[in-house]
Amino acid sequence: MPLDPYAQALLDLQQMTGFRGFDTLPVAEARAMMTARMADVPREPVPRVENLSTDTGIPIRLYWPHAEPDSSSLRPALVFSHGGGWILGDCDMVDGTCRSLANASECVVASVDYRLAPEHRFPTAAEDAYHAFRWVRAQADRLGIDPHRVAVGGDSAGGNLAIVSCLMARDRGEPAPAFQLLIYPVADSACNTPSYSECATGFGLTRNAMQYYWQQYLADPADGTHPYASPLRADLTGLPPAFVLTAEYDPLRDEGEALAQRLTEAGVATRHRRFDGQIHGFFHLGHIMPQGKDAVAEAAQALRQALA
Repeated sequence: MPLDPYAQALLDLQQMTGFRGFDTLPVAEARAMMTARMADVPREPVPRVENLSTDTGIPIRLYWPHAEPDSSSLRPALVFSHGGGWILGDCDMVDGTCRSLANASECVVASVDYRLAPEHRFPTAAEDAYHAFRWVRAQADRLGIDPHRVAVGGDSAGGNLAIVSCLMARDRGEPAPAFQLLIYPVADSACNTPSYSECATGFGLTRNAMQYYWQQYLADPADGTHPYASPLRADLTGLPPAFVLTAEYDPLRDEGEALAQRLTEAGVATRHRRFDGQIHGFFHLGHIMPQGKDAVAEAAQALRQALA
């Protein structure tokens, strides 16, 4: 279908201002620009926000929803990893989204400030995300969380880290997340699907940018074949139920949809939702794109149903 008019307006504005992509900037400058762009995103009030750290020093920001806990008095939780190509982003970048998700899903949301590349290359971010999940589960009593209802989720590179957390739990014989929320996840380092050609330029995230992010994340290009880097190449049996969201005009569209299909074929209860007309990143832009709000609402509903 045609490009969403709100997405088109954003792309037109970026073209007018001469923005050529975060991959064209030095890393420090790109990070500062990302922070500045997300600084004015509206933020829903939540009753409680707490900044904590795991026993290994990974910062985690927790958001408690307005809704009262269920009859067990223990809330479900979502451990959320932000996107940004493994090199950009932090808890502040997704603060607005995490607040909205907490209120709409009635979950405690734990936002993970994992270590970034290129200072910390693969598999550091994946190990940090998984450790954060294990820490939240271990601290469940103190946090008022049901340890059996802790989900993982994330967008883009964060979606990659979420499913990899599920793979790590299974492979290491440890308790698995209860659910996985995968928002246009990065799933394969090959960058060679039809959507990479169809959406190579002109829709925000570009093929060149994704190739650049992979180069920054991987210490060795051969690491891209590892299932903890490219979960589309993994054995996906035995993973928790999943909700996979994709966008039509996104280079990551096809690998996200292939991941949803592979999960289904592996016997994993999986629901896939494509937002036609949309671009990468719209999930965090509900303040300027109505479909962004719709996407957060659908993701929250999937969480509520899975963790009820």
